[in-house]
Amino acid sequence: MDESLHDGHRQRLRERFLAEGIDSFQPHEVLEFLLFFGIPRKDTNELAHQLIRTFGSLSEVLDAPYEELRRIKGMTAGAAVLLKTIPAAGRAYLLDRHAAPLVMDSPKALGEYFVDRFFGETAELVWLLCLDSSLNVIACEQVARGTVTVAQAPARKIAELTLRHNSSRVVLAHNHPRGMAIPSNEDIISTRCLCACLRGIEIELVDHIIVAGRDYVSLRNRYPSALE
Repeated sequence: MDESLHDGHRQRLRERFLAEGIDSFQPHEVLEFLLFFGIPRKDTNELAHQLIRTFGSLSEVLDAPYEELRRIKGMTAGAAVLLKTIPAAGRAYLLDRHAAPLVMDSPKALGEYFVDRFFGETAELVWLLCLDSSLNVIACEQVARGTVTVAQAPARKIAELTLRHNSSRVVLAHNHPRGMAIPSNEDIISTRCLCACLRGIEIELVDHIIVAGRDYVSLRNRYPSALE
């Protein structure tokens, strides 16, 4: 594609985005459009197709590690960073929209809160939500980051964070990036152990939320004995 045709194609795609939004784009067109901003003045159509062929889908491209993106012929460092920014920016956007003071007084409120916090994450993470006695949010901190299948939540670190924030009630949450929002036996056992540990320092473990995509489960609802 010569330079004038290429510039015209980019302009037409920009105008289409502004007129119709991204929903009318095919997956490769979304990538092609994004790559405009990471690879200036070059045709990004074939690279977009190659990314889809290599990783399988738009979401898999955006979830791919930086190092794997860089292995694709034609992928620049700037373009790879740009693609990795998209899920992170989406997560920041969702969290900012819900930045107003929150009261975590139901499993539904907790589930919706953590679904946004895990948006776009491909590794298993563990978060601790610290609440006051009225279930208002004091702080939310990451306590562990694992592989796509395993994350360990150190009880000592959880206790230290809880005391640092002068919190009387806490909620644990972790994600299943490649699975379903179904608690494993390990999840239930570790929740029971943590609950007992925190009870010893007069801290209540209110719930343990497990998130997979836009789905979530509350152990308080599903397995209440784990928090007794």
